[in-house]
Amino acid sequence: MCGIAGFTHRNWRPEAERIRDAAYSLVHRGPDQQGVWESDLVSLGAVRLKIIDLSGGDQPMLSDTGDAVIAFNGEIYNHAELRRELEGRGHRFHSVSDTEVALHAFLEWDLECFRRLRGMFAVAFWQQSRRRLVLARDRMGIKPLYIHRRGEDLYFGSELKAILEHPEIERRIDRTGLAYYLSLNYVPCPHTLIEGIGKLAPGHWLEWRDGAVTTGAYWSLRFAPRERPLAQAKEELDFLLRESVREHLISDVPLGVWASGGIDSSTILHYAAQASPARLKTFSVSFPGRSFDESPYFREVARAYQTDHHEFDLNPERDLEDAIGELAYYSDEPSADAGALPVWYLSKMCRPHVTVALSGEGADELFGGYYTYLADSLVGPLRRVPAFLRRGALKALELWPVSDDKISFEYKLKRFLAGSLLEPEAAHLFWNGTFSETDKQYLLAFNGYPPLASLTRSLPEEAGRLDHLSRFLWTDQRYYLPDDILYKCDRMSMAHSLEVRPPFLDHRIVEFAASLPTHMKVRGSKLKFLLKELMRDKLPPAILARRKEGFDIPAHDWLRGGLRPLLLETLTPEAVRRTGLFRAEAVEQAIRVHLDRRANLGYHLWGLLVLFLWMKRWGVETPAPERQTDARTEGFASATN
Repeated sequence: MCGIAGFTHRNWRPEAERIRDAAYSLVHRGPDQQGVWESDLVSLGAVRLKIIDLSGGDQPMLSDTGDAVIAFNGEIYNHAELRRELEGRGHRFHSVSDTEVALHAFLEWDLECFRRLRGMFAVAFWQQSRRRLVLARDRMGIKPLYIHRRGEDLYFGSELKAILEHPEIERRIDRTGLAYYLSLNYVPCPHTLIEGIGKLAPGHWLEWRDGAVTTGAYWSLRFAPRERPLAQAKEELDFLLRESVREHLISDVPLGVWASGGIDSSTILHYAAQASPARLKTFSVSFPGRSFDESPYFREVARAYQTDHHEFDLNPERDLEDAIGELAYYSDEPSADAGALPVWYLSKMCRPHVTVALSGEGADELFGGYYTYLADSLVGPLRRVPAFLRRGALKALELWPVSDDKISFEYKLKRFLAGSLLEPEAAHLFWNGTFSETDKQYLLAFNGYPPLASLTRSLPEEAGRLDHLSRFLWTDQRYYLPDDILYKCDRMSMAHSLEVRPPFLDHRIVEFAASLPTHMKVRGSKLKFLLKELMRDKLPPAILARRKEGFDIPAHDWLRGGLRPLLLETLTPEAVRRTGLFRAEAVEQAIRVHLDRRANLGYHLWGLLVLFLWMKRWGVETPAPERQTDARTEGFASATN
């Protein structure tokens, strides 16, 4: 695992240390080896966390002729298979690293090589003779890659901070990215929170050739449901999981498994235990004394597979403020997903013991694991009730006492009713997010941002022919999975120089899941039906029967308690006004409504808190808005929250 950075300089000459500074900003991603390579047109940098071939594979890596160079971040799980094929075609290798295999694959197959790579990666190739730079990102967006065009030149990096090292790049907030962030808790690709900087889309390549840029997709997801017997589907999934986990276990350094006690991580642990001759290490985060504490479940799984188990108790008495401050640096862009904090501590706990960890990310988005999918199916009859009656019910719910539970019944009921007033695609995004469109009109001091529904309109035309569940899964796999779940996992783990691998996201499993009919994913009130059927005789019964818990913090409670001082010190009226982006009275009202327990706005305020800490840490400019909006809505006391 590594970090990469680089830039072209067709019409200018960088100072000597520019590429070294850009690469060094990523040293947490690769503390074991750092290197740079430069020519008259391009500068490449790489930092390396050694996982495969500890004695070889240093980067950037040159071809035998010196004409081609690679900077690589990720793992290629079929590198041994590809090496044999390339050797049969006359290629000679000097290491056993997957980086060298990727370099030779590019030399042999050019852009077609990406279809052959099975793994997670962000990669840059330079060909001196063709004055050509090629970038690519893995199919599911497990590894990040940021890009910025400036005139005829191109800048790129594994993290935003590598691009922000360039003093000529202005750090100005992107209003479109901000509007999406407030609604979704993340910034969807290709947007970021910095004007002019974007993300290369998963499954895509980009070519810079002497100042001109072209892009294309080498892979795209196609939902094509087809019926097959349940027994056959279970057999197919069993084979795919065995193969994927076996490949994900390949490592020359210590390896472990993240264990939450849920079916996803427990499934990975089951197949890893089958494939590994050694005793596995498992790692978990607990919330002692909380109703959502998962420790009974992950302890039962650890006992069942006799793992070397490690736990971290996360509670408000920990040094949370210090950790949140670190998030502002390592998050790159702020993550309003409150699960970032537990993942931070989980990664920190892991690193002294292992360098690689397997996780269960992706199963929910592939096989239908979120309660929002049930909400999507249940809301149909409710939409037949006149809208004015639903709005009246929402108004009445303002009188319901709020709870400090992480996601309480009253909170879910209010969100469910508010979502019933929206179109299906917009409702699905709203249920996973925080600020509604009405909230943003009240909160933001500017207009002109796209509505949230614009995301779903960007789906391929054939998505319109699918059922609702397939469209929601497609949306989540395109946006929520790479830009929230995988983003959070990458930043928090790499901050501690830990590589996390998600076996569910082998593209063969992704394509298999897309071929399943919806009744094999969500059947009645049963989520992840096929996966649970497969694991029924493999995992402890309690794991299959338990209700799903989100892996995040009790934001409602903590922002009224231990994190209240940080909240009030950060979101001051003066700080809000200085941004020119928000109405200070709207932020003040949100804080007051939450602290007075008139509504649960913990997740809303968490997103604002980490945003303001991030802007302060990175010196992001927030110019005066085009116009000030007025407060025409009911504000945050309304039951739309």
